[in-house]
Amino acid sequence: MKGQTAIITGSSRGIGKTVAEEFAKRGVNVVIVDINEEASVKVAEEIKSSFKVETLPIKADVSNPEEVKRLFEETVKKFQKIEILVNNAGITKDNLLIRMKDEEWDAVLNVNLKGAFLCCREAVKIMSKHRYGRIINIASVVAFIGNPGQVNYSASKAGLVALTKTLAKEYASRGITVNAVAPGFIQTAMTDVLPEKVKEEMLRMIPLQRFGTTYDVANAVVFLAKPESEYITGQVIHVNGGMYM
Repeated sequence: MKGQTAIITGSSRGIGKTVAEEFAKRGVNVVIVDINEEASVKVAEEIKSSFKVETLPIKADVSNPEEVKRLFEETVKKFQKIEILVNNAGITKDNLLIRMKDEEWDAVLNVNLKGAFLCCREAVKIMSKHRYGRIINIASVVAFIGNPGQVNYSASKAGLVALTKTLAKEYASRGITVNAVAPGFIQTAMTDVLPEKVKEEMLRMIPLQRFGTTYDVANAVVFLAKPESEYITGQVIHVNGGMYM
């Protein structure tokens, strides 16, 4: 993987940041994409210093077609090609269906699903020319089991699974594999704010009796991005401690 280039959206913290670090450990140049410009620059500098790879921080709203197009143009300008895309950017705006506002639904679907669609559309143009590519979409266990108060988030992640399987069929002949990783309950800033009672209830649902770490997810992403994973496409790897089987 050394010398390859990976774009990781939403990579200034949490799962995305750990994925970027794990790629960098293996000599992969990483593009740190986030809506927070200051955070993306900081992480890019840290990774470049720690792992001696080339990095590129880019501020971009993945739900905006023009900003996504610019993201890929700047990446190609610096690195010439892109071998890996990880669609990790995601947000939550939880509410029960009857109370959910249109803007809460639209915001989550736009970032989580449309954002992945826009990034995939740009990526396959580049990857197809080189007859090689690895696309990994970060889904969620709730795409398969649902979760009260997250009808928008669950729908966006379920849509991401369907997008994954369809793109896998469309671009297999071009040497591009498309897979998804579906994390369960992972300890991140997004989950840290949940009430302790909710965390305790979730823990009881996990056979391995612990919450996942960002490294658990990153390891699965790196596995799917390796050249050796060329015969795996259209699949979902569940990283949830047995929460869903």
